Amino acid sequence: METTPVLVTGGTGFLGRRLVERLLGAGRPVVVLGRSPAPDLEQRGVRFIKAALDDERVVAAACAGIGTVFHVAAKVGVWGRYDDFFRVNVLGTRALLAGCQRHGVRRFVYTSTPSVVYNGQDLAGADESWPLTHTCPSPYPLTKALAERAVLAGNSAGLRTVALRPHLIWGVGDPHLVPRILARARRGRLRVIGTGRNRVDMVHVENAVDAHLLAEKALAADPARGGILGGAQAVAGRAFFITNGEPVVLWEWINDLLRALGEPPVTRHMALPVASALGAAVETFWRLLRLRGEPPMTRFIAAELAKDHWFDMSAARRDLGYVPQVTMAAGTAELVAFLQAGKHP
Repeated sequence: METTPVLVTGGTGFLGRRLVERLLGAGRPVVVLGRSPAPDLEQRGVRFIKAALDDERVVAAACAGIGTVFHVAAKVGVWGRYDDFFRVNVLGTRALLAGCQRHGVRRFVYTSTPSVVYNGQDLAGADESWPLTHTCPSPYPLTKALAERAVLAGNSAGLRTVALRPHLIWGVGDPHLVPRILARARRGRLRVIGTGRNRVDMVHVENAVDAHLLAEKALAADPARGGILGGAQAVAGRAFFITNGEPVVLWEWINDLLRALGEPPVTRHMALPVASALGAAVETFWRLLRLRGEPPMTRFIAAELAKDHWFDMSAARRDLGYVPQVTMAAGTAELVAFLQAGKHP
């Protein structure tokens, strides 16, 4: 069993906490870096370092004595100042990489996003050969793409790095995806954008955790100079899409979930060009008035709700040994039972 401590950034978030729980269950010593302490984790032996990702000195020092860094934390969202996203997502990642190099960390597993290949078009069966985005109406994909590029460029014989791109992480305890869907539907603010037939990949949180642990294992087994290992290519210096491998028709999945919870399905439609124009107008309004919070519609949201976003997972299956254990049907049934029990987000 690995006895060198593991550092998890964002270890109190949805994915990060599940990862920490799994590491603790395996008897691994864990250090968490984040902004919100978790006394329950500290009581179980987790060392907590309170810091923002842009605190370069503390972030770099946190890497001392660490064997693997799981960099899960990020500033997420579809709206906000580019500089705020850049400071956390890019400068924070660079600070971690510098700390790893300074303190001799061996492995770096980065939680990226499929949005790094956003191009405004349908992503149907996209694989890792697709180029990183350079133009996007949201700062999140742009800054995550810059951070991913830095992570993969930082791969070396001393520090092996890999980027995982989990898409729409969900499951019991999800604070983002399902709560937003339910909140908008209950306020009558949800519309089917486009044809309503777009297919989207998602990933259950436990499958996403599996992928992170498999990536760490693969980095540890990688030959220092790359090449072939056990029939699979070395993973260091590469990115991988991570999903359930079961694309759903997005609006069918949303409406099935709403019906199961006794909520009326979404029936009102909006054409994508109309939604995009509305998003552009709302963005301008938000920017001019310097309003807080996220706009109800943006060009990025319109594209995400209307277009295909599903991915070829061949590389993850072959080179990480990743096989989703929680199916869409099983995960959805578990989530519905949780919400029906009155544990609404």
